[in-house]
Amino acid sequence: MPQSTVASFLTQRLKQIGLRHAFGVPGDYVLTFMDRLIASGIEFVGTCNELNAGYAADAYARINGVGCVCVTWGVGGFSAMNAVAGAYAEQVPVVVLVGSPRTMQRRSSMLLHHGVGDFTTMQQAYSHITVASVLLDDAAEAPQRIDQALARCMAEKRPIMIEIPVDMVDRSCQTPGPFAPPSRPPSDPEALHEALDEVMGLLSSASRAVILGGAELHRYGLMQDFYRLVEASALPVATTLLGKTVISENHPQAIGVYEGGTSRKEIRDIVENSDVLLCLGAWVSDINFGLQTSGLEGRHMILANSGRLKISQHVYEQVWIGDVVKGLADLMPKGGLRHPPFTSVSKLLDTGFTVEPGRALTVGHLAKRINAFVGDDTTVIAETGDSLFLAADLVMHHDVGFIGQAFYLSIGYALPATLGAALADPARRPVTFIGDGAFQMTVQELSTLCRHKSNAIILLLNNDGYTTERIIHEGPYNDIQPWAYHRLPEVFGGGWGRRVRTEDELEDALTYAQASNEGPAVIEIMLDRFDTSNALKRLGAALSPDRHQDSKGLRKAT
Repeated sequence: MPQSTVASFLTQRLKQIGLRHAFGVPGDYVLTFMDRLIASGIEFVGTCNELNAGYAADAYARINGVGCVCVTWGVGGFSAMNAVAGAYAEQVPVVVLVGSPRTMQRRSSMLLHHGVGDFTTMQQAYSHITVASVLLDDAAEAPQRIDQALARCMAEKRPIMIEIPVDMVDRSCQTPGPFAPPSRPPSDPEALHEALDEVMGLLSSASRAVILGGAELHRYGLMQDFYRLVEASALPVATTLLGKTVISENHPQAIGVYEGGTSRKEIRDIVENSDVLLCLGAWVSDINFGLQTSGLEGRHMILANSGRLKISQHVYEQVWIGDVVKGLADLMPKGGLRHPPFTSVSKLLDTGFTVEPGRALTVGHLAKRINAFVGDDTTVIAETGDSLFLAADLVMHHDVGFIGQAFYLSIGYALPATLGAALADPARRPVTFIGDGAFQMTVQELSTLCRHKSNAIILLLNNDGYTTERIIHEGPYNDIQPWAYHRLPEVFGGGWGRRVRTEDELEDALTYAQASNEGPAVIEIMLDRFDTSNALKRLGAALSPDRHQDSKGLRKAT
């Protein structure tokens, strides 16, 4: 057979699945492979640490369809694990490439640097947060192992880890041919037919049916059929926070983000007063449903996810969500279904604002102002915490117009994610909401944004520490060292920064940012430490240990 090398086979496959960039940090075990990666035409993006590389690859994958991290064995691989765990939790296909010691060194009794004593420890650890964790220690078998791992990554939309020993990089193997990831197994025809009949029976008899869209619609490329279903049904469509942009929020049927008890009242009333709730690709998680699902009791819930369909307590296995969405779109009656009265979110939210010179900035004014600032040419990235809840009420204009880690909720995600989003779609300008506490965790990637002359606008909400935790429970652990954040672009040698306290100062900074296109803009927004979104106040009250302690005491007293 025509001969290639393990490295060229792997890099060709990565390009075939759509990869253009790989994020990572060099280390001695991975240097040779990195040379081959760059020679293949894939751009290597050096980050300041491996954790940040993982966050960047995660956001890149949410837009591009697949992302990649390239690091060294042991210290590099372990450093990236938290980001990879987040990608696994939120169904994001990320390829983790790890350069490792030579195969002959594995047979030696000598301890190797970066290791923990057992060569298999990292493989075993990654097996819990990937759908495939493979070692390329046999050149003849490497192509098959690579193809099987990549196929699972693309089909299941979750990370994989491929470990490449130094002496395997240039070993000969077969030449790669065309690569087409295997299609998902079709749904069981009888189960699908019965399930669609049952769903249509419920929807047809309902008078207040509502659709709730989730992240799996985007992950599995179901947007076209979902739009067809939405418009044929005429039903109002809410989304979960994680699935915020599965429908443009300028669509007349989009009613906004449903977050259970933390939702806006207008959205909550429509969803919780429905008699049938059609949940497509939505996960029943605490943040998605505001810590409880009691507001949804007493109605028929139809839950369609990647592997099954559940109607109340009736479960259909081997029924894939893509077949459900397409099937329902085909079965919708002319004129659509009966539904409750509703107002689209683009009309519901008060986006009007006036600038009063000298008036102190608040979270409420900031949300209204940025709603008027974002458009078709922006991607909003929101950090875990109040930034996420604040951004939930922004009207997003397009598919993947919003990126937020709304399930795994790893603080520090947003700044490296801004780098990934900027490279995945350079035509859209990142606008990032991030708190001061989260910013301190991964601030190094501001340097990488400067290096790549990214035009990202970073809205840094300086509320003097961990405000989300303060709302839940106050304590000295919520305090952090204050920084002059707006001066960091000068330290890192690119972009610009400005500190703003009043509405007119913010207006001037945003005007300057729109005209500036050389490097990232850091707008440090000074806020009161307890000025938060209403959603965070409601969430904090629900999570507060003081509240739970009081309720326990009340139960004992009664």
